[in-house]
Amino acid sequence: MTFTDTTRERAREIIARYPADRSRSALLPLLHLVQAEEGYVSPAGVAFCAEVLGLNKAQVGAVATFYTMYKRKPTGDFLVSVCTNTMCNVLGGQEVYDTLSEHLGVGHDETTADGTITLEHAECLAACDYGPVMTVNYDFFDGVDASTAVGVVDELRAGGRPMPTRGARLCTLKEMAVQLAGFADERDGAVADGGPGEPTLRGLRLAQQHGVSVPGFDPNTPIRSKAEADKAAAEAKAKAEAAKPAPVEATTAPVKGGDGASAPTGVAEPVKPEAAAGSTAPDVKAPDDKSPQVRTAETRQPDANTAVPDAPGTKVPTDGTGTAPAAGDARSAEAAGVAANAPAGDGKPAGDEAGAQERNLTEAKAGTDADGAGPADASETGAQK
Repeated sequence: MTFTDTTRERAREIIARYPADRSRSALLPLLHLVQAEEGYVSPAGVAFCAEVLGLNKAQVGAVATFYTMYKRKPTGDFLVSVCTNTMCNVLGGQEVYDTLSEHLGVGHDETTADGTITLEHAECLAACDYGPVMTVNYDFFDGVDASTAVGVVDELRAGGRPMPTRGARLCTLKEMAVQLAGFADERDGAVADGGPGEPTLRGLRLAQQHGVSVPGFDPNTPIRSKAEADKAAAEAKAKAEAAKPAPVEATTAPVKGGDGASAPTGVAEPVKPEAAAGSTAPDVKAPDDKSPQVRTAETRQPDANTAVPDAPGTKVPTDGTGTAPAAGDARSAEAAGVAANAPAGDGKPAGDEAGAQERNLTEAKAGTDADGAGPADASETGAQK
């Protein structure tokens, strides 16, 4: 495949949108561009993108196979996608898809013999409030049922362009790919039709009804450059730092002795700022540096050393006399649990015991089991065990 001069010129224009050392970022629109010429991303299209970006074909192919919007085989003029995900499915989306599949004689990702329609079921088209929905070249047809969907595809096959519920008038998949590559729709009045749906405008209507608006919002506010935004952020940070209150200096208070008397003059201990301000909130100890497994074990079975008496949902266990038991070691408990549950060997599934297997074989050979069954019964019993 030799791409046209127009495609190569547009490719250079796309690449010029990105910094010289970031040209590979142009790969996504370039894939749409080659799809606009061929109707899908062919091996030649992959090679073309690799050539103009200085990549290898494996790098380009990895991206082209990741996104479903890039088709890997020839696609019809109109890609009809029917949502069969939860919301649309409940409302009849699967019935719409099944009807179209039978009517067109094609399945998922297949194209009609005349090359007009490619049908696919979509996991979600992000329009749950309009379900069931289907799109034609990514333009929405809302609230469809089996009959209206058949009417749309029949009109497309007859050469018509049914008007989507929302959005501009329909174009072919190749024309849509040009737009996805970043170029305007050059058809006269192509974007003059359509409009938003009422469910989309519901939030705006409620905001207008109740007078809800963003404080200080000006739709004409220009978008600042990165340098201006960085400067404004630095100024805001400096202003916030200047507005911080000065730290409270520690004061001293007399230390009382064991008998409650004051300590000798000159001996004092620092008083925390919270105490100086009259706060009665207790200090909260920072969490210990423990592994998640140990912390989980202590949470499930706390002891006197690890449990916090007033922690929500936690109760320190006692021995019946109201006395907490001696502090336990969560690591020891974890090690004991591991030792009691030895992993199964490679030769047998977990839970099987060699002794039970040998006993079953012995009973089968002896021709009887504990209930006095005959050889056949014993053999069957042993096999079941």
